[in-house]
Amino acid sequence: MACVLPALLYSSKMLSRKKAFLLLLLAFSTGTLLLRQSAHLGWFPKSPLFSCAPPLPARPKHTAVAFLKTHKTASTTVQNLLFRFAERHNLTVALPHHACDHQFCYPRNFSARFVHPYTLPPRLIASHLRFNRDELQRLMPNDTVYVTILREPVAMFESLFSYYNQYCPAFKRVPNGSMEAFLDNPHRYYRPHEKFAMYAHNTLLFDLGGDPDHSPDDAKYLPGFIRQVEGIFSLVMLAEYFDESLVLLRRLLAWDLEDILYVKLNMRSPESKLNITSAHVAAQIRAWNALDARLYGHFNATFWRKLSEVGPECVQKEVQDLRRACARLARHCLGGRPQLRPAMQIKNKELRPWQPSAKVDIVGYDLPGSGAPLDEQCLKLVMPEVQYSRYLLRKQSLRNRRRAALHRPLPPRGLLRPPRHPAPKAV
Repeated sequence: MACVLPALLYSSKMLSRKKAFLLLLLAFSTGTLLLRQSAHLGWFPKSPLFSCAPPLPARPKHTAVAFLKTHKTASTTVQNLLFRFAERHNLTVALPHHACDHQFCYPRNFSARFVHPYTLPPRLIASHLRFNRDELQRLMPNDTVYVTILREPVAMFESLFSYYNQYCPAFKRVPNGSMEAFLDNPHRYYRPHEKFAMYAHNTLLFDLGGDPDHSPDDAKYLPGFIRQVEGIFSLVMLAEYFDESLVLLRRLLAWDLEDILYVKLNMRSPESKLNITSAHVAAQIRAWNALDARLYGHFNATFWRKLSEVGPECVQKEVQDLRRACARLARHCLGGRPQLRPAMQIKNKELRPWQPSAKVDIVGYDLPGSGAPLDEQCLKLVMPEVQYSRYLLRKQSLRNRRRAALHRPLPPRGLLRPPRHPAPKAV
């Protein structure tokens, strides 16, 4: 408009005041319309790489990422934003073979054999697996950044007990599904070598490849294990400080704010949660999961040291930027504040989250129906883990087959046969 106004003012000397006024009004209206359209299209801010000090040198986005998806730690939300990043940047995502369902044959130790051949070679991996350093390093590129997320053991155990009450034999044995009864005498119900026993004891340690049944009295075991974790994982996020964790993730990978936008996924309804109000019960959970509690305590301290290196004011500024951008994204995709719905109330079957049992209600989102085609990015934003994994596998399988067809050698010229013409029809 700065260029248009002088020209209009000049021409107004030659035109009548009425015509000049109409031209000015038209220019103003056009400029306002363009501004509104740009605001509508850009519902996340195009901010610089990092919005506050300390300034860091510009570098390209890091695209080789291995995310260890731990259980009941908000890891599905992290997985979703990683999947969306991979699609935007045309990255191959390692996905489980059909025999492993949507996890890498968990709880078996991870093996590269569990990866679907159509998802090789990958730049990103983010599905459930039990950590195996050698196999992952054999699969992933040398420049891979390793990341995981932990959760405070009391809240995590409550979630595990509720979510897996129909899968974990130790939980199924408890009369009336009472978590208090289990904690009063866990060895009465727990069998270390049963299938799905890992959900009942030191699950974080198990997912990271450790021994959940190792004696907590061994003063050398856990410090040695922590050193191994720190030797490969560049960032250990915390579910309780999710937005702060994403700030650290974005800085680690040199990503944009757009790359870490999210809505919460795989959440239980309030009726499916067990309220822990007793300090005694919380102490029992920490004592039963003593290795997890100490592991979390160590990385909790490490996490806050990383935040202090960035600076409290800087972290708070970027957290606020993230929350505002997520709110804008929710308004764009969901028409306002996200409304969580029971699975059977979600009209689009592709958006219905998997239900672990009849006793647990996992809620999800439904995109507002307006008759217009669905916004693909909004669809992916709220797509549950199982459906998104299957979608990516289909997409990458198709891409793999197309590439194979392009590179398939032609037969020797002598073997080519002339096309057969159909015989003339009898009259």
